[in-house]
Amino acid sequence: MAVRKRKSLGESLVEQKIITEADLKRAVAESEKTGELLRRSLVKLGLVSEEDIISFYEEQLGIPHVDLSNYLIDAKTAKLVPEALARKYHVVPLFKTGDTLTLAMADPLNVIALDDLRLKTGCTIEPVVAAENDIKQATNQYYGTGGSIEEVIKSIKTDDMAVSATEQEEEISLEKLHDMAEEAPIIRLVNLIIMQNLRDGASDIHIEPEHDELRVRSRIDGVMHDSTKIPKHMQAAVLSRLKIMADLNIAIKRIPQDGRFQINLEGTQIDVRVSCFPTVHGENIVMRLLDTSSVLLGLEQLGFSKGTLEEFQSLIKKPHGIVLVTGPTGSGKTTTLYSALNTINTPDKNIITLEDPVEYQLKGIRQAQVNPKVGMTFASGLRSILRQDPDVVMVGEIRDKETAEIAVQAALTGHLVFSTLHTNDAPGALTRMTDMGIEPFLISSSVLAILAQRLVRTICTNCKESYKAPAKLLSELGIDGKKDVKFFRGKGCNNCKHTGYKGRIGIYELMLMSDKIGDMVLARNASTAIKKTAQSEGMKTLKEDGIQKVLDGLTTIDEVMRVTMMD
Repeated sequence: MAVRKRKSLGESLVEQKIITEADLKRAVAESEKTGELLRRSLVKLGLVSEEDIISFYEEQLGIPHVDLSNYLIDAKTAKLVPEALARKYHVVPLFKTGDTLTLAMADPLNVIALDDLRLKTGCTIEPVVAAENDIKQATNQYYGTGGSIEEVIKSIKTDDMAVSATEQEEEISLEKLHDMAEEAPIIRLVNLIIMQNLRDGASDIHIEPEHDELRVRSRIDGVMHDSTKIPKHMQAAVLSRLKIMADLNIAIKRIPQDGRFQINLEGTQIDVRVSCFPTVHGENIVMRLLDTSSVLLGLEQLGFSKGTLEEFQSLIKKPHGIVLVTGPTGSGKTTTLYSALNTINTPDKNIITLEDPVEYQLKGIRQAQVNPKVGMTFASGLRSILRQDPDVVMVGEIRDKETAEIAVQAALTGHLVFSTLHTNDAPGALTRMTDMGIEPFLISSSVLAILAQRLVRTICTNCKESYKAPAKLLSELGIDGKKDVKFFRGKGCNNCKHTGYKGRIGIYELMLMSDKIGDMVLARNASTAIKKTAQSEGMKTLKEDGIQKVLDGLTTIDEVMRVTMMD
């Protein structure tokens, strides 16, 4: 196949009028900034879909598309391409016929990759196209992580890690802790735990001491899963290794500590926030995994319905006022706010944030972190920020009356303010501010809108199946039972670790501050009354948005019930 003479993906898409020259320049700039594939930047910016690109390769260029779930790859074939190259170029070797090696590629027009792979393998390369996520999964499946965690644990000699029960409960010498933590098998074990969970899509890794073992669990798509179990005699070494990586004091065991470190996974830099907390069986360590590329999503990719997206995009371009995002911890508030800031981040705006902590660093935006130990609180920091001539201010969270008052004054004096509150729904944010002691007339004058949100798991596309919804359930949901309504679910497969879910998407409730709602705030009406008024004015509730995503086949009714506490 004469791929070498073909135009690049970007040039080809412009030539076919799928994207414009301006679109391509934007995507190329994003690709250069993040170091990711052009096709990934095109998809991330919402210019094309993954299916569009695969279809383009197949229909316009005649490059076959393969579904990797249908392939069983021989170990000998996988070894033809070194793991480093497979991950670098996003390829998976499928089979070899004579001197021709067929490769599944995310970008079959990558001439540099084709040349390099031809030289390394000594074969003629025949490319086919596959979805990037499928290639990642196949790569992990056939190359693994350099040996399983269980194999590494078995290889560690018990004598090398021997720690008596008395030592576990009392003190081990610093020298011994250092020696144990620096043993090559322990370093490999800890690295494997982190890498495996990263590749599984975990957002958090929990290292939990029990009476007779060290349990490892991970949070994937918002739900906790068992990962592995480590023998108790390795506990001190594993915990010490993690504390050394996070630059924590390994001698301190009875006081909570917080640290961080960075790792690089397949070209992506991951920030790891480490929290160490003393428990009766030893120190509990939780690692929050922050992928800086994952937060840089366009608002179009977060799951907003068309109408809600248009309203929210209009709101964030207002010259002044407060936009609040509410929801529990882990509901995606930070991602939404960062995406909003990215959308309006232009050279003519001065954007400053005050966060606790700064989870992701955004180019072109001034970001600060609160530090109560030196007097840098949300309130004092926000007061200082307003002397920095900002156009847009993002305050990580409004926690008290003082911060709320400064935010309101900032909004009333010509600044656009973004912040978060912990409330169950959008109307609840108004009564929460009133309870803080903010005068109702200031709230109604400054607040533009409140966005409540949750994250629901999306159905695995690899094992998705439809079923007819029970009439009783349709009636309970307020859906016309006479219609032939189909719901969807995941049967469970290797792709989703047999959960039926893969990935997450947001459900939203956007309440605009209308004159009528403003009057209700002034009258100190209850949030339930405000909610009824907002619904009469067209607000779609979290439940309603969730049900629509169920009907669209994106998630399940069980998942919507789980996050919205539907009856």
